[in-house]
Amino acid sequence: MNQSFAGQTVEAARRAFTARLKSSAIESAELDARILVGSVLDLDLTGLITAGARTVTSAQALRLEDFARRRLAGEPVARILSFREFWGLPLKLSAATLVPRPDTETVVELALEMLRASPHPKRQLRIADLGTGSGAILLALLSELPDAWGIGTDISDAALRTARHNAADLGFSSRAAFVACNYAAALADGFDLIVSNPPYIRSAEIAGLAAEVRDHDPPLALDGGADGLDAYRALIPQASARLAVGGMLVVEAGHDQSADIEVLMAAARLTQKRPPKADLAGIRRAVAGLKLPP
Repeated sequence: MNQSFAGQTVEAARRAFTARLKSSAIESAELDARILVGSVLDLDLTGLITAGARTVTSAQALRLEDFARRRLAGEPVARILSFREFWGLPLKLSAATLVPRPDTETVVELALEMLRASPHPKRQLRIADLGTGSGAILLALLSELPDAWGIGTDISDAALRTARHNAADLGFSSRAAFVACNYAAALADGFDLIVSNPPYIRSAEIAGLAAEVRDHDPPLALDGGADGLDAYRALIPQASARLAVGGMLVVEAGHDQSADIEVLMAAARLTQKRPPKADLAGIRRAVAGLKLPP
């Protein structure tokens, strides 16, 4: 039986927490322990060092036990904390939202590159994020584009509540709205940029995903149908119809889907002016299409 954290010093508790995670072959044991112990004790890395001799209280020990149990059961750190940083922004999570991942920042990068290389409309820039989840992509873009206004859509009311909370916490409520609908179904036209990180995992591959994803991310945000492309077949034509001339669609893609997505964009009369942008692993992660005049 594991010894309680109660009465241990901060340093001893961190080492004990790390040892428990290592005993279950969690590769990121030291980092996870530092983040989780630091959260319970409200200490950053420097604080964990300088307060190393301080004694853990009984209440803190109970929270550490709970966090250790959940992490050993495979729950991701971000889920335990209900928090994840994306594009440098602190985002609240919920059971209805995906955990934003660094790969998705590629979508933000490509969208910004294309916007900055194109003529700016003589009005407020209009952005839509289809399947917004926590609001990660939309809020990252608003943080970089102070004159822009955006709307996030999602079929989940719970996800939209989380996105609204994040927009309010970050001070973007006046420039962000959220609506429940399937992709762009409830939106009018005239958008300059539409972005999306839709479900794109093939149905048959979901059972083989890492437990942290399979057992904790919402299934509706993962399952892309038999070939992983169902969401793109729905959202790409909708997005094309709602883009202003000169507007662009940027979507996240799975590891072998960029070519198929380009075909779907071409069928919806969206032109590829730039090749897909690769993430840090070299996967063609962000695919863009531009709406040209008829």
